[in-house]
Amino acid sequence: MIPNNYVETIYAGFLGMNVGIRLGAPIEPIVWTHDHIQQVYGDIRTYVKDYKTFSADDDANGPVFFVRALYDDAVNRELEPDDVGKAWLNYAREGIGMFWWGGENISTEHTAYLNLQKGIAAPRSGSIKVNGLELAEQIGGQIFIDSWGLLFPGNVEKAADYAEKAASVSHDGNGLYGARFMAACIAKAFEASSVDEVIAAGLSVIPGDSTYARVVQAVMDFHRNHPDDFRACWHYLDANWGYDKYTGVCHIIPNAGVCVLAMLYGAGDFARTVEIASMCGWDTDCNAGNVGTILGVMAGLDGIPAHYRKPINDFIVASSVSGYLNLVDFPTFSKELALLGYRVNGEEAPEDLLRRVKPGELYFDFDLPGSTHGFRTSNSFKTPVIRHSKQHTVNSRGSLEVVFDRMVMGDSSKLYFKPFYRREDFNDEKYKPVFAPLVCAGQQVKGQFYLDQWEGEPLTLTPYVRNSHTKEEIKLTPVMPANGQWLEIAFTVPDTEGAVIDEVGWILESDSPLTDRAIGSLFLGRFHVTGAANYSIDFAKQYKEFGSVTPFSQHRGKWELKDGALHCVSDTADCSAYSGNYYAEQAVVEATIKPIAGSSHCIIVRAQGIMRHYLAGFDGEGTVSFIRQDFGPVRLISAAYDWRHGEEYRMKLVADKDRFTLFINGANVLECRDAAFTKGMFGFGSLERGENEIRDVLVHLD
Repeated sequence: MIPNNYVETIYAGFLGMNVGIRLGAPIEPIVWTHDHIQQVYGDIRTYVKDYKTFSADDDANGPVFFVRALYDDAVNRELEPDDVGKAWLNYAREGIGMFWWGGENISTEHTAYLNLQKGIAAPRSGSIKVNGLELAEQIGGQIFIDSWGLLFPGNVEKAADYAEKAASVSHDGNGLYGARFMAACIAKAFEASSVDEVIAAGLSVIPGDSTYARVVQAVMDFHRNHPDDFRACWHYLDANWGYDKYTGVCHIIPNAGVCVLAMLYGAGDFARTVEIASMCGWDTDCNAGNVGTILGVMAGLDGIPAHYRKPINDFIVASSVSGYLNLVDFPTFSKELALLGYRVNGEEAPEDLLRRVKPGELYFDFDLPGSTHGFRTSNSFKTPVIRHSKQHTVNSRGSLEVVFDRMVMGDSSKLYFKPFYRREDFNDEKYKPVFAPLVCAGQQVKGQFYLDQWEGEPLTLTPYVRNSHTKEEIKLTPVMPANGQWLEIAFTVPDTEGAVIDEVGWILESDSPLTDRAIGSLFLGRFHVTGAANYSIDFAKQYKEFGSVTPFSQHRGKWELKDGALHCVSDTADCSAYSGNYYAEQAVVEATIKPIAGSSHCIIVRAQGIMRHYLAGFDGEGTVSFIRQDFGPVRLISAAYDWRHGEEYRMKLVADKDRFTLFINGANVLECRDAAFTKGMFGFGSLERGENEIRDVLVHLD
């Protein structure tokens, strides 16, 4: 039975997971031993590092993307291991992002991925028989499973079964027991009143004589006799269950012990639990992330301290092949996961929840307690407070409050959302995230505002977007909201002439004099970006960052910027690049393409991933084709066309419902009908080795 506060509890669990990951990530390297952590940071009570923007690692990528098997394959049936295996191949770019690419027979995930590519399907891809015992029992079995536990509140068996199926893509033996244990703990946390209940639920779904069960029991026994000293328990764990006994890069058994230790000594307190998990060392972000989900669900939003929650700001960036899906808004993801939860549990989702989830649009209603949807301000001195509020609301649930303080003529502060990110927004290059813009020229932006001004001349709100190339703020018509009233401010996103937009919002100003300074609160009750996007991509205004050329994510091949063009050399059997709205149904993509070598040069539309999309373009000497890529290319139609290397061709591919038309130099050269894929990204791709240049890209997405 789905609980009444289901969405809010998922939100708390997902927040808790990300707090734990962020807390543990800076001290994850193995050289950060328990003793080094204690010597340098002492008794950890807050984040040990500040981040400009936190880039997700495998601990968050897995829970966000592997559950997409329920959208792509297991839609009206039970999940199977192969469904998750397909999600691996479809969303992970080869050799970069998503998980740790440490080498075959070193990284469990890298090895499993290569097995899948070779045609070794799950669960054989992760089996002991294929990969050996040590590799199959590394920690990845339990670090990707949080979403499966969140999908089945109170149903520990079902949560464990789905987690095992998902983990079997890469793991076996105790690796699978870890998946079952953690998912069951998360599911039980929805209804448990104590940590002991949670751990008992985890033990109930794994063999009692397994090594995993024995390390859990050993930690419980030690805690029973020494309930006040977590460091003594860690020393016991290190001496009897440590990395010297369970080898490989990062074995699951010692880290399972840390997770149970943290939950027991944390005694139901969220903060103390993730802190202890981090202070123990070993795989700190994985362990703190897992227990963060469990305790987030159990303690709820009120149990997550503000000093851990505020820096998260409802947002992480992930590192799949979809730059659009990589920009993860916590409230939106929580609602989407809740809808999946209703579906897989055979229950009807509330109409109110269905209305608040709008795939392919930005729709922020601030209805979840404390939610901010990643909004920020630019001037912390003049806008010192930005927070969730219930004082003035559109929906009776919440709004975003911005307090402006003593603003006078010449002062300003931006209230904005970032729909795109650059390398300069990060401290490091962890997991190489890539992005596609969430806001583009031609779309409609709407904000609903309430002004509660206490003194001063009226506040002015100027809509704006920022050009990521020039950093210019393109300002639109200012609006002066009336005090004490709700007002909708809408505008059309202006063209940025081939550059990407990386900020969208409003500039707060007031012409108040020093004797009557503007003070008060501005409430944003709803933010909505919708409508067709019409924009261009000028590669002279793009950059190569995180291993990809903006605003694309690249899978295989060598992609560079050269003389104002996107230059691609495919030195493998295929390569591809993707951008755009993952949920776009109608698409018109136009580009100038110059084939230099090889016989495959195509535009991609309706891309739902690396292994699911359409290609149209040059396909062999004197031939153009329309191809459906669905875990293997199928040529749906071909026609003769005399194309030559070294010449430029203006290609346009139109996707209108189930009808596709390819134009070259203004002439209709190919038409096809197919209904396999109804939405997706756009891009460029080759099915064999070759070289080409792409420039002057025009895009219409709806």
